Amino acid sequence: MRTIIDTNQLELEDKVVEIKRVTKVVKGGRTMRISALVVVGDKKGHVGAGLGKAAEVPEAIRKAKEDAMKHMVTLAIDDNGSVPHDFVGQFGSAEILLKRASEGTGIIAGGPARIVLELAGYKNIRTKSLGSNNKRNVVLATLSGLSELKTPAEVAALRGISVNDL
Repeated sequence: MRTIIDTNQLELEDKVVEIKRVTKVVKGGRTMRISALVVVGDKKGHVGAGLGKAAEVPEAIRKAKEDAMKHMVTLAIDDNGSVPHDFVGQFGSAEILLKRASEGTGIIAGGPARIVLELAGYKNIRTKSLGSNNKRNVVLATLSGLSELKTPAEVAALRGISVNDL
C-alpha cells in the first residue's frame, strides 16, 4: 500500500546516517568506492531512506538522497506526536520496538532510529532496538514498522465499524 508522494512540494531535510568505504576485489587489484546511507523527511509525517554508491563522498550522498526521495512513505502520527499503537518493525535480523509515549517524553531512541523518527516528525516515542545493530537494517526496520502502523480510523474502516465503537 505505497502511495506516490510528490517530493517537489515538500520542504525536505536530510541527514547522513552512515558513510563507509567499500572495496571490490578485481583481477587488477582493489576498487575503492564510498557507500552512503541518507534519511530524508519533512517532519510532518513523510520520511524515506536511500543508499548511494560512488567513487567520491559528495556524489554518493547525492545519489543516496535521490534514492531516499524515491522511497518516501507517509506515516501515522497521533495528536501528541506519538505512534497510534505499539508495534515491532522488522528488516533482516534487526527488530525495533516502537512504543507510545505521553506528552513531554521526547524521542527515546538509539542513533539510526532517532534520525528517522526526528525527520518523520514524531515528538514523543519510546523505542528499543532488538537483534542486529547494523545501521542500515535498523533504519529500514524503523521505516518498516512506522509504515505498517494504522490510525484508529483505518482500523475502524477495516472492521466495518465506527471509530466510536472501537
